[in-house]
Amino acid sequence: MKLRVGRLRRTLLAALVAGAVVVPVSAAARPQVPAPAPADIPSLTAATLDTAYDANRANAAEAAGMAERYGDRDRAARLRAMAGQERNFLSFDGRGAGRTAEVLGDLAAAERVAVLVPGSDTGIDTYGRFRAGAVALHERLGPRTAVVAWLGYETPGTVSPAVLTTDRAEEAAPELMSFVGELNAVNPGARVSLLCHSYGSVVCGRAAVQGPQGLDVADIALYGSPGVGVDRAADLKSRNHTRIWAGRGAGDWISDVPHSSVGLFGTTVGFGTDPVSPGFGARVFPTGDGGHSDYLKPGSVALESLARIVRGQSPEGASDA
Repeated sequence: MKLRVGRLRRTLLAALVAGAVVVPVSAAARPQVPAPAPADIPSLTAATLDTAYDANRANAAEAAGMAERYGDRDRAARLRAMAGQERNFLSFDGRGAGRTAEVLGDLAAAERVAVLVPGSDTGIDTYGRFRAGAVALHERLGPRTAVVAWLGYETPGTVSPAVLTTDRAEEAAPELMSFVGELNAVNPGARVSLLCHSYGSVVCGRAAVQGPQGLDVADIALYGSPGVGVDRAADLKSRNHTRIWAGRGAGDWISDVPHSSVGLFGTTVGFGTDPVSPGFGARVFPTGDGGHSDYLKPGSVALESLARIVRGQSPEGASDA
């Protein structure tokens, strides 16, 4: 045990030092691109969805123009694409790394709704890969479903001190809790599932334990997870007997990350028990041989498992941990 803790401390310290150097240098090398404040939209209901979509498209178009004038043509091109008439955002903020919540499908009429919560290094400049996973899932789910790509928090960098602690997740958790409440208000009859990737699983974990009654969702699926800040699936509170799932691809490097936590520099570093371990108690679903970024890859075992979870089914080959 002492050897394991010692190894963990050395690993985390090395990452902290690297992050402390890399993050300031990166931030200094790329100043923030200017963008407008988010649009003022009414509270989300089924009746106000189109108003929100129109306002957020206009905000993205304005952000694209500001980025173009600033001289960042790549950012401007991404924002222009996001302002397309076929894109539907429940929220949009082009400032900094960016925050969005994009809907694929008819949210008000959907019987099943999947909310994707991303991990590190996700923002407007890398949004394409996050959205591609949402598109693949929605295509696999079929009609009367909706997928929401929820980029509702400032994700940490993969190499940074922030990715080693729950601090960003603690800040993001109230936003996710509020967002789930908004979805339930828009479509009270829909079955909502949270699909949480990598550091996003830490966000989902904190949201589930912060509120007095947990999250009002049918499923929480954790994949590529470093841990969620609790030692047992039973510690993730819910209102509707939420099914807790966990999966990890055979080629995912996250398996080499020590699943433990230690006190370091006045904070807790690491996220506790491995969610796919027997001691955690989640239902383990098949994921195939994919790597850390392959869970929503079209045709993959993991994508099929996640689609079945959203439909309220059990993935073939799933088992209790």
